[in-house]
Amino acid sequence: MSERQARVWAGVDSGKGHHWAAVVDETGATLWSKKIENDETAILTAMGEILDLADEVSWAVDISGTASALLLALLAAHGQRAVYVPGRTVNRMSGAYRGETKTDARDAYVIAETARQRRDFAVIDVPAQLAADLALLTAHRSDLVADRVRLVNRLRDVLTGIFPALERAFDYSGHKGALVLLTGYQTPAALRRRGRVRLTAWLANRGVRGADTVAATALEAAQAQHTALPCEDIAAQIVADLAAQVLALDDRLKRIDKQIRETFRAHPQAEIIESLPGMGPILGAEFVVSAGDLSAYTDAGHLASAAGLVPVPRDSGRRTGNLHRPKRYSRRLRRVFYMSAQTSIIREGPNRDFYLKKRAEGCKHVQAVIALARRRASVLWALLRDGRLFTSAPPVTQAA
Repeated sequence: MSERQARVWAGVDSGKGHHWAAVVDETGATLWSKKIENDETAILTAMGEILDLADEVSWAVDISGTASALLLALLAAHGQRAVYVPGRTVNRMSGAYRGETKTDARDAYVIAETARQRRDFAVIDVPAQLAADLALLTAHRSDLVADRVRLVNRLRDVLTGIFPALERAFDYSGHKGALVLLTGYQTPAALRRRGRVRLTAWLANRGVRGADTVAATALEAAQAQHTALPCEDIAAQIVADLAAQVLALDDRLKRIDKQIRETFRAHPQAEIIESLPGMGPILGAEFVVSAGDLSAYTDAGHLASAAGLVPVPRDSGRRTGNLHRPKRYSRRLRRVFYMSAQTSIIREGPNRDFYLKKRAEGCKHVQAVIALARRRASVLWALLRDGRLFTSAPPVTQAA
């Protein structure tokens, strides 16, 4: 350890409270292995000890999310670059080494050894301020959407137990008027006592569109049930509380959507991304976050492959041409292309024409949408490369 090495590999098994780092030399021998608290002072101290071991240090981590955010930021601030070694790879590589123990020290050693033997791992770039803001906002929005889905499902379940006819009458996932109704009236007896005229006025005073239609539908459901079910009063209070929570979440989602839209449109390529049909500010922001630096993709095929839109061959012996869906790709990036492709086929245009062409060839809906998403990945990559907006007519090719 007293002799300074030319190059070493440092693997970091990241965690919330602490990391474990291991350093190996060109022969795979362990030079340094310690536990590091997830604290700036501790990380800087360990970084200094590791940098003193060699002229060049190659860093590798198994988590590129919030747990390793401070570590990656400190590495970037000191001119150090780290590669991302997926957890699946670490798990499989562990079987190539002696022993069956599972410890942080062993995982860190495996990460360092894997980075030493393989040179094709993606380099982790600390995102710019705009990209970091979008990453945080879109992640928070996803959490809020998941909370809303859970609340709506719970509301429908409780309402079915006391008033199944009213539960069937509305789509509570997208009907604001029905949610407003439930904040005040949850039982058939209460709706019948209120009456259509007064119920319509009550809904209209709360800004419900089509208040008369909502009131008529609710009263029709109330006329279908005259039996009070057990625990009706308690369940009614729970339904009212859940409906109020869903409405509050809707307001929060509107605010965060506005913030994402304003932040995304400050991106220099936002106008180009939004020009592609079906790609709005929300999906555009998720694309910026999930795709990262587009200079890392040498061509459109690499971008489509990162999104899992390119089939992978599984050939053996005489079996050739056997393609299957890839297992390692960005689920978030695939969702961006899939959702934007599905949205683009609503309106007339080249996207819908291509989709209908694939359906005519015998493809199912999902297959046709994936084929369209693959083509749109190439189009978007070309637009960003050339710095131009999308147009229905292809650009005129200039003579050489």
